[in-house]
Amino acid sequence: MAKRFEPDTELDGITRRFRPVLMAYLFRRLRNHAEAEDLTQEVFVRLAAQERLEMQAPEGYIFQIATNLLRDRSRRNRVRSEFRDDLSRMEGRAVDPLDPLRIAGDREALGIIRRAIAELPERTRHIFILARLENVERRTLAESYGISISTIDRELARALASLTSLMHGDGEQ
Repeated sequence: MAKRFEPDTELDGITRRFRPVLMAYLFRRLRNHAEAEDLTQEVFVRLAAQERLEMQAPEGYIFQIATNLLRDRSRRNRVRSEFRDDLSRMEGRAVDPLDPLRIAGDREALGIIRRAIAELPERTRHIFILARLENVERRTLAESYGISISTIDRELARALASLTSLMHGDGEQ
């Protein structure tokens, strides 16, 4: 038969009964007394937040809450660790991924490249886009356009020279 749990009257009794064993359970997993204490407190806070609860086995419910809190803590720690690792890898490159000036500069550079590609002669533009952006093989392009691979290479060289010139400011007026 399920026992009706009255938070105001029985929470103290349940806390006294399960707190020591719950602390031991959490300490064995965390190896940190303060964290075990915090999670133990959180278990009882969540239990107290229940208005009325029918429990067949209060210990099962209590340990399920504790296990869920451990999983949440583990996920948070993993995300934080991955973020720190990503930041430390970026620090070596001296790159701030959210630097607004860098983002604005990159957008400006993309705009210049986009305009430069648009200004290429049509066939050169198509060959460049297919070869460099879509990774279509030069042989396939040559067959598709009915030209030699060396002509494809010349078109690509012309496109790259034009883009390089614009990127370095040589082509600005």
